[in-house]
Parts: sequence; structure tokens; C-alpha cells
Amino acid sequence: MPITNQTKHPKGLKFLFLSEMWERFGYYLMIGIFTLYLKDVKAGFAMTEAESADLYGTFIALVFLTPFLGGLLSDRYLGYAKSIIIGGLMMGVGYCLMGVHNLPMLYLAMTLVILGNGFFKPNISTLLGNIYSTPEYIAKKDDGYNIFYMGINVGAFICNFFGAALYIMLGWEYAFLAAGVGMFIGVAVFISGLKHYRAFDIKKGMADGDMSFLKISLLILLPSIIAGVIGWILPTKLIGHPLVGSTSTDAFIFACFPVIYFYSTLFFKASKEEKRPIAALLTIFVVVILFWAVFKQNGTALTTWADRYTDRSLTNTTAKNTFSNLSLSQNLIYKKDSVALYDHAFRLQKVDGVVQKEYNYPVYFKNIPAAELPAAGGDVELWATNLSQSINPAWVILLTPLVVAFFTWLRRRGKEPSTASKIIFGIFISAISVLVMITAVYIGKNGSEKVSVLWLMGTYGIITIGELFLSPMGLSLVSKLSPVRITSLMMGGWFVSTSIGNKLSGVLATLWDTYEDKSNFFWVNFSLLMASAIIGLVLLKWLNNIMKAYGIK
Repeated sequence: MPITNQTKHPKGLKFLFLSEMWERFGYYLMIGIFTLYLKDVKAGFAMTEAESADLYGTFIALVFLTPFLGGLLSDRYLGYAKSIIIGGLMMGVGYCLMGVHNLPMLYLAMTLVILGNGFFKPNISTLLGNIYSTPEYIAKKDDGYNIFYMGINVGAFICNFFGAALYIMLGWEYAFLAAGVGMFIGVAVFISGLKHYRAFDIKKGMADGDMSFLKISLLILLPSIIAGVIGWILPTKLIGHPLVGSTSTDAFIFACFPVIYFYSTLFFKASKEEKRPIAALLTIFVVVILFWAVFKQNGTALTTWADRYTDRSLTNTTAKNTFSNLSLSQNLIYKKDSVALYDHAFRLQKVDGVVQKEYNYPVYFKNIPAAELPAAGGDVELWATNLSQSINPAWVILLTPLVVAFFTWLRRRGKEPSTASKIIFGIFISAISVLVMITAVYIGKNGSEKVSVLWLMGTYGIITIGELFLSPMGLSLVSKLSPVRITSLMMGGWFVSTSIGNKLSGVLATLWDTYEDKSNFFWVNFSLLMASAIIGLVLLKWLNNIMKAYGIK
């Protein structure tokens, strides 16, 4: 294995690999159960689909917004190691606090995760790049990042099994506690390897042409905060209700205006030589927003599909015993009791914020054909919903070597597509993945019958190919194409576009309950991705010409 062969890779790689693996273990464990916890009417917060999706979208939007700030602070003031340790500890505490069943405490926990991720995420990747900066290892940098990326997905894959077992056996709070423990292990591993990368923990400070952090704060942060507060308060005061779904969405939209204005001024004030590459990057930022808007529905709409519309019953005796022995499944009895009231489309019924009750069978049985229902008092064994969150990282682990080999094969024949082409193709492939879910809706007769988990596996498999075409290419393109004096700001632009896409994913998911025909929900996603892909294809020749002019493939 390359990770242990120290003649091929720096000694620090294995520590950074394991640190990132445990950090992603904690993050994806938390994300895998987040909306399930929010919607749990007994031990959670009994939120509706719209309420949980709105909070989830705001949360992951802010999680991807803070790395820009954390990266700048680390570059110029704190250094990478100190930032990684601070960020990891903040996230670990945040995960642990999420298990405290109190809404203000949940918001505090989310804030710690948001800020902690800002310090951790950009800096561990930067430090990895730094340890490959010597002549001895520079040729191995791409391989090092591939190994590191595998660590991310190993952590994301295994975490859901721990999360499922813990919340089934002990409760939600223990699953969140496990996420925190995973994060603390990651910090401990990182500290244990400090001697291997301390020499590469170099603060860049301010270079000629860099915009000071104070100036960035005054031009971007402060106006965004003020605009966000205005968006939170003003629409409700003037018209009596939010403009777009919720006060948090209004606040986010208003907060984006100063950011959009700022990046527009970067283009208009740039020199003639800089205008074209900045224009190309801003175009890519806009195009990929809709990819993230659909991709990040794994924690909302697709989790709901796994929970309500997917047949999770274990019928094979071996599978049933295996899942049961590992506490990855729950036994559900077909027996009437006082349960939360859901309508025919699984919409939770609340009056003045209070969940309504009825005397009926558990909601899982609502869309099982009568002929397939167990006898009264009988039971079924169901695998845990959050296990569906391990499908995407499993596909990443399986498909990454194939995608890398495919591009290597094309490169040897001089036919490898440009970076911009890969991004556009990635969006198109992602659109195809949505067609799988549309078919699943038709097969399940619009949710009146449960369907096989193979539909989820198929849609995740295809969108993972799109992810592998797009995600690794984005930051690479920014680093290659942005003018040197504003590279950090343009990196920030990539994170901002990801953040906006994440928030939009939540906005789209809040509309789930408004669609009587669920295929229309997925048709909207398909249309958005296709529109983005078509715009990209129209502009592709222009983008490739700009890249060619700057010697970039």
C-alpha cells in the first residue's frame, strides 16, 4: 500500500490520511442522521420535511462558507497546524452537544461545527500539498491527494454503520457522541504526527497585491452580515411572511448580494489581461451551483426516499441475522398504537406546531400492498435508514480508480477532455442520475408502493461519476486559472458557489411535500441540471479558448 511505503510518500501522509478519515467519520456520521433526528417525533424535534430541509440547507451552506475565512486566517496569522487543531476540537465539541435535546443547544452545536470546519477543512488539504512540495516528492503529489481523498470516503463509508448501531441500541445522543469521539481521535492522530509536517507549517503572510483581512471584512463580511439581518427581519415586517419559504432563506439570499457584487467588481476592475480568466472562473462558479443543489439532497430528499419509499425489509435469513447481530436493523411490529399522524403522502400533520396523533399501524406500513403485509402482531426486520448514506462513498471508493484509469487512457491517446469539459460532462452525467429516481417514482406508483434499494444505488452510482468528473476539477481549475494576486479570493469564490448550491438544495427539498406527484420534484432537479449543462456546453468553446490562451488544459 502506498500509504505505508515511506520510500514513495512523505511520512506525514499516513497521519494526515488518518486525521482526515476520522474527521470525515464524525462529519458524515452526523450528517447521515441529522434530518432523521430532526424529524423524529419521539426523541427528536418532530420537524416536518420543510422545516428539517430548511435547517439542513442553511447548516451545510454555512459549513462550506467558512473554509474561505479559515483559510485566509491560517495563511496569514495562525498557521495550518494550530488552525487544524482548533477547528477539530470545535467540531468535536459541537458533535457531542448535538445529542443534548434542546433547540438552543442544537444551534450552538451547529455554530461550533460551522466555525470548526472553516479552520479544519481548507488547512489540512493545504498542509498535505506542502509536504509534497520538495523535489523528492513533488512528482507524487497527485497520488498523495488520491490516497488522501480515499481516506475521506473510507471515513464517510464506515461511519453510518456505527451511527446506525448506536442510535438503535442507545439513542441519538450516543450516535452524535461517537461523531465527536471520532473527531477527537482525528485531532490526536494529527498531533501525534506533528514532527513530520511542522517544517511545512509556514504562514504565507501578506504578499504584494493581497487584500488585507480587514479590507475583506469591510467589503464582504460586514455588508453580508448586515444584509442578512435585513433579510431576516424586513420581508416579514413588510409583507407579513418570508419572501422565499423561510426567514433563514431570505437572510441567506440577502447576504449573498454583497458577495455577488464584490466578485462582479473584481471582474470589472481587473486589467485587460485578467478579465478573461476571471470571467471564465465566475462562469464555472455559476454553472456548478446547480450541481451542488441536487447532489446535496442526499441528506434530505434522498434520505426521505430511503426512509419512506424504499423497501428496507430483510427477508433473507442470513442477512436478517447479520444486520440484527450488528444492531444495524430494527424489528418493527405490525400492531396498532398511538402514532404520529401522516397523510397519504407521508406529510406530518401538525396544528399550531403540535404533532397530531392517531390510533394506527406504524407509518412504515402505509405504502405496503395489503397482500404483502404481515399478520396482525407479526413483524418485519428493517435495515437502518442512515445506511443509505454509505452508498455514495462506497461508489467513490469503487469508481475512483476506474475514472482515473479512463482519463489516463485518454491522455495517452491525446484525447483527454479539458478541465472545463470534465466539469460540464459531470453536470450532464448528474442529470442522467435523476432520471433513475423519476423511474423509481413510476415503478412505485408515486409512492403508493415501496421500491427496491437498487434504485437508490443506481442514482448514487451515476451521480458519483458526475462528482468525480466535477469536484476534483474545480479547485484545480481555480488554482491554475486565477490571477496570482487574487487566488485566495477566487478559491473563496468556489466555496461560496458550493455554499449557495448547498442552501439551494435545502430550498428545493423544502418543496418535497408540495408535490403530489413526486416525479415532478425530480423532473425539476433534472431540468435544473440540464439547463446548467446546456449553458456550460454553449460556453465551452469560449472557456477552452481562454484556458488554451493561458497554457492550461
